[in-house]
Amino acid sequence: MKNESMYLHPEIETMSRPEIEKLQLERLKKTIARCMNSDFYQKRFAEHHLKPEDIQTLEDLRKIPFTTKQDLRDNYPFGLSCVPMEEVVRLHSSSGTTGTPTVILHTQHDLDEWANAVARCLYMVGLRPGDIFQNSSGYGMFTGGLGFQYGAERLGMLTVPAAAGNTKRQIKFITDFGTTALHAIPSYTGRLYEVMQEMGINPKKDTKLKTLIIGAEPHTDEQRKRIEEMLGVKAYNSFGMSEMCGPGVAFECKEQNGLHIWEDYYIVEIVDPETLEPVPEGEVGELVLTTLNREAMPLLRYRTRDLTRILPGECPCGRHHKRLDRMKGRSDDMMILKGVNIFPMQIEEVLMRFKELGSNYLITLTNLDANDEMSVEVELKEFNDDYGFMQKLTKEITRQLKDEILITPRVKLVPAGTLPQQEGKAVRVKDLRKVAL
Repeated sequence: MKNESMYLHPEIETMSRPEIEKLQLERLKKTIARCMNSDFYQKRFAEHHLKPEDIQTLEDLRKIPFTTKQDLRDNYPFGLSCVPMEEVVRLHSSSGTTGTPTVILHTQHDLDEWANAVARCLYMVGLRPGDIFQNSSGYGMFTGGLGFQYGAERLGMLTVPAAAGNTKRQIKFITDFGTTALHAIPSYTGRLYEVMQEMGINPKKDTKLKTLIIGAEPHTDEQRKRIEEMLGVKAYNSFGMSEMCGPGVAFECKEQNGLHIWEDYYIVEIVDPETLEPVPEGEVGELVLTTLNREAMPLLRYRTRDLTRILPGECPCGRHHKRLDRMKGRSDDMMILKGVNIFPMQIEEVLMRFKELGSNYLITLTNLDANDEMSVEVELKEFNDDYGFMQKLTKEITRQLKDEILITPRVKLVPAGTLPQQEGKAVRVKDLRKVAL
């Protein structure tokens, strides 16, 4: 067992598997009892001829039907609340740009436990009071801002709530305040580095950055290594979602070999997204989560749509909480082209193998004469006017992409800065087939 100074909550983080599962069952029964205060879950249990006392083991959880994002939308705004509204102190909501938004409610207890979970994550990667934590995430309804804010404050760090955007201001804060830890979306770190170069700032020499927290969008390990090399930091993967409070659901430790999911807060399942049956440990499927320590709006067997797997074996860090592999994408992000199932992360993984390429790329799907076509535009790190070299590079990228996704895309190499830059989550796919059809 490692020294307890590694753990913020050693009594929880170093639990054995039997201890974790005992705590989970106790909390699951309390959670189900609380869910019976919700009209939604009362009706759902009745429809499936279930009673709370039918759940006596962790395996019995499978008797309960799944909860989906559509359930949250159908019961908008407060239909899943399990407490009187006077006990609710905050809500977070999705943007609702594609329909009815989803709303998540929190009591003060929920916010306190959320802050504790995020603080635990940050402590796990070596952050301590005395570090300066800069948050370049959006605040407001997006949970990444306030979630990390309160977690960093709970840990006792000086926090810089920079919010999203205004890259030159972000860099000024980093250099002037001596920022040692930064939270940023993976795709934004490339933009940050580009502007640093334009300003003549070497992040390895001219800043005190040592730790980067990345999340909110899927990214490959190749992308992570690139970020670490560019900024001279250790970059730790983070997973969270507003339906589960926000950030702090799962986090890498210093071993960087999977995201520890805090099983005192969640029960994790991996199911086949088509059959909804459990998949064997180690196989990729859809992540399903049940909350265990929430008052206002607990969720039972929530389908996240995120694709991942449980990593087998133990972590050398001494924690026995299950580890999730990095997210492979979302089941609803899958592209079907000429009968082939393709995920954007497969394409990114190939592109990041080439040192000549930058981090920004765009996949465009079109329909020409009833034939689906894919084009992949990707920025070069540096301009190169050697036509023969460029032709050879394009051909090799195309070959490796075909080997991975089984179709031949049109690859176009473009100068750095050509493709649109987003301050928020990167737009990686433009599907124009819907327009053409």
